[in-house]
Amino acid sequence: MRMKDRIVVVTGAARGIGLGCAEELASEGASLVIADRPGSPELDGAAQAIRALGARCLAVEADTFSREGCESVLAAALAEFGDVDALVSVPAYNQRASFLDYDGEVFEGILRSALLGGFHMSQLVCRHLVARAKPGRIVFISSVLARVPNARCVAYSAAKAALNTMTQTMAVELFEHRINVNAIEPGWIDTPGERSHYSDETMAAEARKLPWGRLGTGSDIGKAAVYLCSDDADYVTGTILPIDGGYRLKHCREVPPETP
Repeated sequence: MRMKDRIVVVTGAARGIGLGCAEELASEGASLVIADRPGSPELDGAAQAIRALGARCLAVEADTFSREGCESVLAAALAEFGDVDALVSVPAYNQRASFLDYDGEVFEGILRSALLGGFHMSQLVCRHLVARAKPGRIVFISSVLARVPNARCVAYSAAKAALNTMTQTMAVELFEHRINVNAIEPGWIDTPGERSHYSDETMAAEARKLPWGRLGTGSDIGKAAVYLCSDDADYVTGTILPIDGGYRLKHCREVPPETP
């Protein structure tokens, strides 16, 4: 129960990686404030799943890509629990297209989701922590695509690379306040979003090619989020932690010799 008596806000928590993080935090004793977009069809079910683990959980519908939406999440958290100890910032989306054909408005939207939303929510939480003169934890969900230049992911890769730099800059500025700021870089994770891009057959075939022989899960990322939010990571800040089953290094394996 490493997170007992801790209140954690998780944005983008209705499904996929966000839900995986929320469930793992709940299983370690945290009280959760989970946020997802207005009208999210999965948010209520996510809250029920978290409560089934024995955790307190407040579900908030809010546009966390905007300042106003982030303000409403923090206000709801403080009204319900009176405090916040940590933030796990997840929300982002990706739309794949070639660079030459990429729509400018889509590019800007992805930057708002993955970068600006993270800035707004984390700044609000950090201002709360500093005003209370208490330490805290900020965890951003980045991506290995921040440093692996996959084709057709120009906006997502740019946003996540910027998020990594923001993570480390925030960490430096918040040393004196003992607010740990870190990011997790998931590799290829089996999420509803990924399955909207690829068939089950393609996902299974690609999973077999990975060093670990499988896609990652929301739980894999959630366990790392628990660590970074817990006292176990008190001496960890400004770190970008890949959780990818070797995805970044998959092309570094020795090529077996050809059979004569």
